[in-house]
Amino acid sequence: MANPRIGFIGLGMMGHGMAKNLLAKGYSLTLKGNRDRSRIADLLAAGAKEADTNAALARASDVVILCVTGSPQVEEIVFGVSGLVSVARSDLIVIDTSTSEPGSTARIREAFAAQETPFVDAPLARTPKEAEEGRLNSMVGADEATFARVKPVLAAFCENIFHVGPPGAGHTLKLVNNFMALTIAASIAEAFAVAAKAGVRLDKLFEVVSQGALNSNLFQMIAGGAIQGDLTRMKFSIANATKDLRYYTHLAESLPVASFLGEAVHQSFAQAVALGLGDKMLASMIEAQEKLNNIRIVGRSPTLPK
Repeated sequence: MANPRIGFIGLGMMGHGMAKNLLAKGYSLTLKGNRDRSRIADLLAAGAKEADTNAALARASDVVILCVTGSPQVEEIVFGVSGLVSVARSDLIVIDTSTSEPGSTARIREAFAAQETPFVDAPLARTPKEAEEGRLNSMVGADEATFARVKPVLAAFCENIFHVGPPGAGHTLKLVNNFMALTIAASIAEAFAVAAKAGVRLDKLFEVVSQGALNSNLFQMIAGGAIQGDLTRMKFSIANATKDLRYYTHLAESLPVASFLGEAVHQSFAQAVALGLGDKMLASMIEAQEKLNNIRIVGRSPTLPK
């Protein structure tokens, strides 16, 4: 593992920056492209190779990194046609950086274990901006020996790498983390709706919260952008947030733990998707409140989508 060959699947908003930084750190990189070629051309120009199938990518790699939407996509890559499990071997490591469902992760880990292939859950925090800068956070579920092997690879695109526990702990912790973050996002949107309806100046609400204990980077990205008429600052879609909350409520139910708040937040995001806002960014939860309450909460920059 001194200089492992890396295979990378999932060149989305996060994956492009991760792959770019792996190349910049000198790793040999093989990519599995998709129909959208916009995020692969510069990587190929920088020295990456392209594989036709997932199995071919795995054969050419010592470590395969997945960065896709969620568990259905991961399962298709692993178990589908030319899936990774069909060519698994003892000297291969597979790292799932997606936000996936712990139950699915456990089934995949068992399938790889039959081939003596470690399957590491290492979901990410922060945004595509930090992905491009190589400054993501990773929460890794793995045994000590496997963590030591994958940490240098993760360091190519992560600023902070947390070994949070045994296999499965990474995806579990990520869901809990996202539940808290998305609860805050939903509460910001509702608070803005109430304040706007009551005639409170939203710039003053923003100013007061910014100087108090409730302030956070999340508040600044969502509320700060909204004050400026920009609902796109937080690069995380409402559809993906809804998926993560669904995984969280499934987790709570499986334990079992009562999750009244989790269910309420999940449904608030599901409602936004039903309103046609799934492809919009997280701050458009404010737009959902506008539609639900028939009010205008924030202005829009003339250069941004209405």
